[in-house]
Amino acid sequence: MSEEEYIETATGKWEAVIGLEVHAQVISESKLFSSSSTKFGAAPNENVSFVDAALPGVLPVLNSFCVDQAIKTGLGLNGTVNLVSRFDRKNYFYADLPQGYQISQYKYPIISGGYIDIEKADGSVRRVNLERIHIEQDAGKSIHDQSPTKSFIDLNRAGITLMEIVTKPDMRSAEEVTVFLQKLRAILRYLKTCDGNMEEGSMRADVNVSIHCPGEEYGTRAEVKNVNSFKFIAAAIDFEIERQIGILESGGTVDQETRLFDTASGQTRVMRSKEDAQDYRYFPEPDLPPLVLTEERIEGIRKTIPELPDAKTARLQREFDLPHYDAALISAESETADYYERALDSVKSPTKDFAKMLANWMLGELFSCLNKSGKSISESNISAENLAELVNLIKTDVISGKIAKEVLELMWDSGKSPAQIVEEKGLKQITSVDAIEEVAKQVLAENTDKVAEYKSGKDKLFGFFVGQTMKKTEGKANPKILNEILRKLLEN
Repeated sequence: MSEEEYIETATGKWEAVIGLEVHAQVISESKLFSSSSTKFGAAPNENVSFVDAALPGVLPVLNSFCVDQAIKTGLGLNGTVNLVSRFDRKNYFYADLPQGYQISQYKYPIISGGYIDIEKADGSVRRVNLERIHIEQDAGKSIHDQSPTKSFIDLNRAGITLMEIVTKPDMRSAEEVTVFLQKLRAILRYLKTCDGNMEEGSMRADVNVSIHCPGEEYGTRAEVKNVNSFKFIAAAIDFEIERQIGILESGGTVDQETRLFDTASGQTRVMRSKEDAQDYRYFPEPDLPPLVLTEERIEGIRKTIPELPDAKTARLQREFDLPHYDAALISAESETADYYERALDSVKSPTKDFAKMLANWMLGELFSCLNKSGKSISESNISAENLAELVNLIKTDVISGKIAKEVLELMWDSGKSPAQIVEEKGLKQITSVDAIEEVAKQVLAENTDKVAEYKSGKDKLFGFFVGQTMKKTEGKANPKILNEILRKLLEN
């Protein structure tokens, strides 16, 4: 533990210890134990079968595809797939849990171990180890804001497959947790096992936070339940750290409890005393046999795993000499990486210089357009192929970088190709030495006083001559040729 990661107060140093239980909804057309649809946004209780509603006499039937999705996730997160796992009943009562228990996994999960390496803002790397990944069915949803006197139950979500990804208590700050969750979300989206849509609740986290003095045993942890945005998770952690330090510094003790985060106040509040495993009265699910997997099935799924963010970052650096920051930013989201690689693939034998320039234009000008419009890269008005074509026009001196910015804006507004816009608007660069020299001579002749000042030592006036020549050519003069001609003329 570095000194920077300790929290210093008037009473001394403290250390936060943070672990997560991430609930990731599996991408699947049907639920874990029934054929009901998992489509988001359906009318209340539209996607509910007899199994989901827990009617007497119904039996669960395991969805094999959801199992494969969990295996794929475990392999993508460097975990060990257990050849035998078991389902258990986790007993508790909520109005939106019609069975009165949740079918989950306890002692024998489908995945053991695993890890994610995260890179912090200062460039340091921390390994966050995973305890386990198990699969379970989701509960329904209680709705309390549609009536002043009644609550309503929507069971559309009941029975949807969740992967609970449980970390070891390896994180020490809200920053580390945020980076971890962003990396986890990216990997799940690369694997196409969870869409990571936190607004729809398909990825949410329970956060366990405790405080202790460095070198002493870990403190009592409080769990903040069901937080579904990076911003709120970070705020909940920061509040809990401050709250618990305040209790300990005043001589009190931290209670083991479950808390909720109030987004309006930015504070956590008590929900209930924290349950231990025995409070749930786990026992084996009698209606489901052990889940037995074969090595052949696991290896078949392993072959479907795509190149993941860390490997893609390393390859882009290796093949195209991209800076680590650019390569990591491109690889952070599968949609961004796909866009970049489609752009590269549209060009025959792209050079390293081309790849670097393409990255600059995508991460700079294109991202600026996306941010202004509030669109994701998959919704971009400019195709990957057209962006590559624009960069190629710059590389081949057809247009200048300055004109290219104008062309990109026209591409965004019109959807036309850059070549079409350049042709229609007459934006091709002037590369004729004679034509540029004629305009440059005019500029110098019109500004003899400034020419004299330049020759007397005012070198900064060179930019003035460049600007005036560019103005006369409407920005079309090739900058490199223009600079060479002006220097030659001014030396005489």
